[in-house]
Amino acid sequence: MKHLATCLVSAVCGGAFAVWLLDASPRDALVAQDRPAAQNSGPRIPAAERPPLPVPPADPDEELTDDERQAVAVYDRYNKSVVNITTRGSRPDGFFLLELPSEGSGSGSVIDRGGHVLTNYHVVEGARQVEVTLYDGKTYDATFVGADPIYDIAVIRVDAPEEALHPVVFGDSSRLRVGQRVYAIGNPFGLERTMTTGIISSLNRTLGIRAGRTIKSIIQIDAAVNPGNSGGPLLDSRGRLIGMNTAIASATGQNSGVGFAIPVNLVTRVVPQLVKHGRVIRPEIGIVKVYETEKGLLISRLVPGGPAERAGLRGPRIERVRRGLLIIEREDRSAADLIVGVDAEEVRTTDDFLGYIEARRPGDTVELKIIRDSRPLAVPVVLGGEEPPAK
Repeated sequence: MKHLATCLVSAVCGGAFAVWLLDASPRDALVAQDRPAAQNSGPRIPAAERPPLPVPPADPDEELTDDERQAVAVYDRYNKSVVNITTRGSRPDGFFLLELPSEGSGSGSVIDRGGHVLTNYHVVEGARQVEVTLYDGKTYDATFVGADPIYDIAVIRVDAPEEALHPVVFGDSSRLRVGQRVYAIGNPFGLERTMTTGIISSLNRTLGIRAGRTIKSIIQIDAAVNPGNSGGPLLDSRGRLIGMNTAIASATGQNSGVGFAIPVNLVTRVVPQLVKHGRVIRPEIGIVKVYETEKGLLISRLVPGGPAERAGLRGPRIERVRRGLLIIEREDRSAADLIVGVDAEEVRTTDDFLGYIEARRPGDTVELKIIRDSRPLAVPVVLGGEEPPAK
């Protein structure tokens, strides 16, 4: 033949011997089409009797499960509230004693039409320049409004048009249940508005942040929380903000570990003060140090002339004993008051005690439940502290 196939592939298929010409001439292809089918190739099904091909539904949502439809609805409706935060600052170079430029990224949530954005303090800490990219891809320079380093909460602001700002809807973290479906949105690895899903694994966890302080009632989730998700929102199945993603507990720092979120009820308590005053104004009770015991908090040291001392609370009795030329001080803890409650709340840890006090304002009166000389007492204390500046 003038035109030969350069490659012949043969196969046995259902008992039939078939030959494909991989490089045949157009004439050979036509001849191959005219050849009758082999006798053992099986019966042909008339076109009229063939089953119809599946037709995709007109509405793609019809193919989704209920869980998928819910996740899509949450993302479509609320991803516009999530922003990408890029920071520029500097870090020290210990060898050359210079400061080298550094960059970081995180996430945030628009909280009002005034351009205020909620994020973690560690996202913007030390930044000289902060840029916020909204859902429409437009980037704005952000100004620092205020922060609470203890609870890792910060507020920044962008001067963007109101129609480009889509505030989140605040929920109630006190009503959460273990096993509840949650959705985390952020920009891990620089990918804007990426959503991960999971459930609430545990509630009322404590998470150490800084300065020896911990955050109570932390939400533990199994949704993937990657670098860059910090400051992004944690949403419930109705798209309400129930927390702010803040940390990962894993050996690698990736999403293989446990994710945490600051409860929204703590956020709503702190943010108004940050917007109004630029910082959190905490009340003072005048108790410097306590010892944690199985029965309560034993007062160790009071601020001289502070609210607690003025209310009559007692610390340890200091005994001074002279030994030769030395004067040795001994602490008699049996004389100190034991705090067992604040108002109607029982306290067992220092963090519990500080949480109850910090929920009040300077000038408020709290009633401390104490044990003194084996007798229960109630002592009212007027909280001190800096009063909020007048408008």
